[in-house]
Amino acid sequence: MSKYAVQPTGSERTFGEDEIIVSKTDAAGHLLYVNDVFCRIGLYKESELIGKPHSIIRHPDMPRCVFKLLWDTIQAGDEIFAYVKNMAKNGDHYWVLAHVTPTFDSSGKIAGYHSNRRVPDRSAIAAIEPLYRKLLAEEEGHASRKDGMLSAHEMLLAHLRERNLEYDRFIFSTIQQAA
Repeated sequence: MSKYAVQPTGSERTFGEDEIIVSKTDAAGHLLYVNDVFCRIGLYKESELIGKPHSIIRHPDMPRCVFKLLWDTIQAGDEIFAYVKNMAKNGDHYWVLAHVTPTFDSSGKIAGYHSNRRVPDRSAIAAIEPLYRKLLAEEEGHASRKDGMLSAHEMLLAHLRERNLEYDRFIFSTIQQAA
C-alpha cells in the first residue's frame, strides 16, 4: 500500500501563463499563506492548507533529493529555482517553475520562506523528467529511504559537476536548450 492517501491520477492540471502560485511558510515549512491560484490549482480550500506542511502537495514522482537540494539552499539563506511536479488534492498533477526565497526577521535570522511558481516551459519539463526518473529510481533502489535520497543527491550533484553548473544555472540552461 502506498504511503499517499490519494493516488496520482495521471491527469494534468494547468494554470495561466499570467498567473502565479504564491505561498509563504514558517521556518519549518508549514503554510502561513496561500493565494487563490494555489487553492484553485491544488483543489484545496485555504483552511485545509494553513498550518499544514508545504509537502501536502508533494507528488510521489518527485525525487526527495531535489527537495534536499532545495532545503539545503534556502536554509543557507540563498534563493533557488526548481522544476517541481506537485499533486492536487484529487491526485492530478501540475508542473511549476518554483522560485523559493528565505524571509528574514529583523535580526537577520530566517523566519520563513516565500515561493512564487510559474507555468514552466513544456520542452524544459520534457528535458528534466528523464533526470528526475533516474534520481527517483536511485532513491527507490535502496532499502533505506535516507540512503536512497543521499545516493540520488550525490548523483544529482555529479550530474551538475559534469556540466560545470550550479542547479539554478542548470535549470536555466534547460530552459534555453528547450527554446
